Amino acid sequence: MLVAAGCSSDSGGSGDSGTKGQDKTSASASAAPKPSPTPTVEPAKFAKLPEVCKAITAKTTASLVPKAKSKKGTPAASSDLASRGGCSWNGLDDNGVDGSQYRWLDVSFYRYESDVSLGSGEDRARENLTKELAKVQETPGAKNVRTATASGIGEEAKTVAYKLRKTDEDFVYASVVARTGNVLVLLSYNGAGYAGADAPSDKKVMDGAVKAAKEAVAAVAAANK
Repeated sequence: MLVAAGCSSDSGGSGDSGTKGQDKTSASASAAPKPSPTPTVEPAKFAKLPEVCKAITAKTTASLVPKAKSKKGTPAASSDLASRGGCSWNGLDDNGVDGSQYRWLDVSFYRYESDVSLGSGEDRARENLTKELAKVQETPGAKNVRTATASGIGEEAKTVAYKLRKTDEDFVYASVVARTGNVLVLLSYNGAGYAGADAPSDKKVMDGAVKAAKEAVAAVAAANK
């Protein structure tokens, strides 16, 4: 009787302990936090920039800046040509007693990568378009500033026209701030008449800026084919 009672008591204690252990394991498993999903961001549309001084055709630069000091353009210094670059053309067309015409054209490209902490390349380009537009609109000394939405230049674009007095002459300016995918294109074209020559018309300068901007935007897509 004593032996039987002892065996019975040991068997019951062992069963209770096993059940309690299983309950604790199940509770721990259900209470374990689920892993958070890995953050993602939309990939950048364009992986590279065009060769900047060739982004606008030689025919167009020759028509906009007839007497450019460098017909091939002067590249801007850049430590990262995959992300930013610029080029400019300027020159004075001297017509003797009939006066002279000065022209300046420059274009800059900025490419933004997609980054989980900063956002998609497209969103970053869109944000910087707003900032760059404000800078142009707030050009020191600018008069009669007019901003308009431009169609047919990338996915979104704004033009800014204004006049600026410098070197005792009235300069006519036209700027285009455009975005194509994750790339921002900034273009400025301006001109003035010297020695009694008339300044170029607002329309002529703006038409030239828009034409060049369209070519610059198209060059981005072409470089990424």
